[in-house]
Amino acid sequence: MKKIVFLIGSIAFFSFMAGAQQPETTPTKVNKLDIEVVYNHYVQDGNNSAVTGGEGTEKLTVYGPALNFKKTKKNNAIGVNLGVDIISSASTDAINFIESSASRIDARIYANATVEHSFDKIPITMYGGIGFSIESDYTSIGYKLGAAHTNKEKLRTFSVALAMYNDDLRWGRITRKYTGPLRLIYPSELRYKEWYETYKRNTYSITLGFSQAINKRNVLAVFPQLTLQRGLLATPFHRIYFNDGSQGVEQLPGQRNKFGLATTLNSFVGGKTIIKNSVQLYTDNFGINSIALENETIFKLSAAVALGPNVRWYTQNGSPYFAPILQHSTAENYYTSDYDLASFSTVQLGAVAKYKPYKMISKQVFFNTIILRYAYLHRSNQLVAHIISVGFQLAADKNGQ
Repeated sequence: MKKIVFLIGSIAFFSFMAGAQQPETTPTKVNKLDIEVVYNHYVQDGNNSAVTGGEGTEKLTVYGPALNFKKTKKNNAIGVNLGVDIISSASTDAINFIESSASRIDARIYANATVEHSFDKIPITMYGGIGFSIESDYTSIGYKLGAAHTNKEKLRTFSVALAMYNDDLRWGRITRKYTGPLRLIYPSELRYKEWYETYKRNTYSITLGFSQAINKRNVLAVFPQLTLQRGLLATPFHRIYFNDGSQGVEQLPGQRNKFGLATTLNSFVGGKTIIKNSVQLYTDNFGINSIALENETIFKLSAAVALGPNVRWYTQNGSPYFAPILQHSTAENYYTSDYDLASFSTVQLGAVAKYKPYKMISKQVFFNTIILRYAYLHRSNQLVAHIISVGFQLAADKNGQ
């Protein structure tokens, strides 16, 4: 559940910072400020909560406002992303501890900053960034470094991005009515011992990128990614109910290696229709293999208005560490009843609407774009979710001053 919260709550950041991850490699002699206000709303329901051993409510609501700035001056750019995810979850409250009374309405606060530079003499852009995120049961600091090169004809681009995240999974930093020492939080009935030797998790990733214009209408891109994780990869407050009636907490290996490969094909049809197709493959040493197929078609109704549907299908085979409630044996070394590690399929149906009025608010500030997105997600274990995102973009052009 918390994996989904983190993903949905980060939409604003990744949509805004996509330009920094694959920056323009031609020096831009501009002086402008881009501002984006984003709101993400996520609602889900299901009956396989890992907090209560694989059964129980997964009702969850996330309210996610965010504010993004990007200042560009000549060959340099600075981007800042600020946001908060307000999380309402009855399932997390089932931890049932004095601190957890605040978890019915929890919060994640995050901030990220990126600097970018495009060189004059060589078609290369480099960027670096740092980010910080905090919730009641973890804090995270992330670092990013990347570069991109485009050939003179602007038909081919190579890119590389490095990222590192250092997470502390102890509870107690922003919980209400609790000022005691930081510590891992376990289910209330399982606090008679420490179940883990570490409270840290480190993640390292490298993403390569290659894009090629096949012709005037089609652009193909490939993005392989390798991710290494070390430390506490289990969630301390996920219960396990064994087949002999005993109880424990989730146990997973302390190392996880992931490999992903994404391929996209963007096609321009008739000048007013854009078709975006993607295939994403994934595998890891937890035994999970997955494939996702996605399509988004954008119809330009006018210079200012664009609409389009999108559909995504995803399927994965489950990890051997997963089993439903009451099916794990105490003789196993690793066990989880988190359905994120189970075999399942999802279908996501959605639509996007874009309106670009380019309306001047003052002599230098204009109203750029309104973007509205909606998606409905259905998972084969009956988890359902609704995702709404709205963004407002402004720009201040200071050229000529």
